[in-house]
Amino acid sequence: MRALPHAAVLASLALAATPALAADPVEGEWLTQSGSGKVRIAPCPNQLERLCGQITWLRRPEDAKAKDANNPDPALRTRTILGLPMLWGFKPAGAGRWSGGKIYDPEAGKTYDSKLSIRPDGALKVEGCILMVCQAQKWTRN
Repeated sequence: MRALPHAAVLASLALAATPALAADPVEGEWLTQSGSGKVRIAPCPNQLERLCGQITWLRRPEDAKAKDANNPDPALRTRTILGLPMLWGFKPAGAGRWSGGKIYDPEAGKTYDSKLSIRPDGALKVEGCILMVCQAQKWTRN
C-alpha cells in the first residue's frame, strides 16, 4: 500500500476539521398553527441573502387544486394555493430572527408586514403586522 503524499494528508485533515455551513434555524418545512398547511422556508431564488417561503402541502387533498380566488390582483386569482409564495423578503435581524418581510394570507387575500423568530422551544414565531399591531402564530417543525 502506498502512503499518501504529505500535502494530501494535510489537505484531507483540514477539510475534515472545517465545520460545515449550517442552515439558518428558520429554514426548513413548517406546519402552520392551524395544521392546514406546510410552508417551506429557504433562501429566495433571486436574493439568496433573504428568506422566502412557499406552500408545499395542504391537509385536505381537494385544497391542492384550490385557486387564489381572494387575491386583490385579478391576474393572480387563477394560480393554485399549492406552491404559492406565502413569505418573501426576510432579511437577517440576529440569530434565528428575520424581519422586513411580507406574509400573504390566501384566505383573506391580504399581505402583511412580517417577522420570523425561533422560539426557545424550537417552534417558529410568525408575526403579521398592520401598522404597530401584530398577531403571532406558532408554527412547528415538520
